[in-house]
Amino acid sequence: MATTPRTPSPAPSSTHSTPSATMKKEADEAQATVAVGLDDAVFGQITADGPNYRGVSGLGAFVLMFKSNIGLGILSLPFVFQTLGLVPGVLVLLVVQTIVCYCARSIGTFKRNHPSTYGLPDAGRVFGARWVHEYLYLFFLVDMVTTVSSAVVSLSAALNGVSAHAACTAVFIAIASVVGFGLGSIRTLEKITALSWLGVVSLLASVITLTVAVGVSGPAAAPVDWHKEVRAFGNPSFAKAMSAVNSVLFSYSATPCYFNIVSEMADPREYEKYLYLSTSLLTVLYLIIGILVYCFCGQYVATPALASAGPLMSKVCFGIAIPALVASLVIYAHMSGKPLFVRILAGSRHLTSNTLTHWATWLGCMAATSAVAYVIASAIPNFGNIISLLGSLISPNDCIIPYTFMWWHDNWRYKSGEERGSTRLRLTLALNVALFFVALFMTVAGTYGAVKDLIDSSSSAGPWSCADNTGSA
Repeated sequence: MATTPRTPSPAPSSTHSTPSATMKKEADEAQATVAVGLDDAVFGQITADGPNYRGVSGLGAFVLMFKSNIGLGILSLPFVFQTLGLVPGVLVLLVVQTIVCYCARSIGTFKRNHPSTYGLPDAGRVFGARWVHEYLYLFFLVDMVTTVSSAVVSLSAALNGVSAHAACTAVFIAIASVVGFGLGSIRTLEKITALSWLGVVSLLASVITLTVAVGVSGPAAAPVDWHKEVRAFGNPSFAKAMSAVNSVLFSYSATPCYFNIVSEMADPREYEKYLYLSTSLLTVLYLIIGILVYCFCGQYVATPALASAGPLMSKVCFGIAIPALVASLVIYAHMSGKPLFVRILAGSRHLTSNTLTHWATWLGCMAATSAVAYVIASAIPNFGNIISLLGSLISPNDCIIPYTFMWWHDNWRYKSGEERGSTRLRLTLALNVALFFVALFMTVAGTYGAVKDLIDSSSSAGPWSCADNTGSA
């Protein structure tokens, strides 16, 4: 069922002379309605009788962006530094975060220019056509559902670790899926921010504990008389290097969620400020934790890095990290069901009213996406390799490519020849074209590396296995 925006972006005039003025007027009108708080271009009439879909504060947006990125993905970064070497690893991380932040920045401007866009697929309808909308919707949905599946597996592994495998892993996966459905069914992102703050504190405590543990005792896998090897420059194969680069991209891959976050902000004009704050703190944390853990563990760093601390400390770290894992699961479970819910009820009073249709549709969307995520998490033995493959295919398409078209649509597409003569505009166009081809290269090369890893790997576990999955969490 296609989205029917309440306030569709106007078609450009035949002379192509008015889109900028029209978009500015549309953005000003959207800001006026935000101030009143009565009508929204996506959700329609917002009253006290229904959920407040425009209640996310600036700090709330910051913690949602920060937590949607930072998860156990941070624990792959020490291994990235071991693979690439410290110097290339740091450079790759800085380059990737700059590219992703630049692309994510365009979300705020595009949302203000086109208030009726709720998510990345809706942006595709504006700059492309219906098939672009459906293409991006498919990528977004697969991205969100597989991320939920990954979060389910991570939470089940943590439960396995702290309980010393007290129950069948299939049981823990089912428990994690129920938790994701239950808490993810909270209807507004504003209400999820408190859990996000708890998750950030929990994860920071976990990785700091890990860092101290390996700093004091060294890596668990190292022999008694080990000699540390910390390399400034690595010598990986092309496939392993691209796999490492895509691991870094995956650590910043929450960008498509930002559209949903800015759509629920009380004041979308604050988006860029908190985006920069989130990205800056995220990068500083990634560098500190990644470099310290790699320098402490050397060639014996494990992936994920929790395994570097040994069985006892890994159990402690997993226990501390459980709230963080729950928070990640809840955010992505919510993000998986919400766009489907908005798409089905777009233009209907049921979208913002506490009606039976509203609740049935909302819980039905959450149940459907949670069930698919549960099946994926339970049925695929080589799940980590599958996620790596999907990340290579999806992350560049969700985090880089669409935003180059968004810039082109708002800043170049309807400009006259005279307006296109600006040196700055031409350089920015060249930058966006370059980013488009960089993303294509990362997709092809990353997929090659992921497929090679998938072929080379094996798993003794089968679908709905009871085997302990702690080592692959």
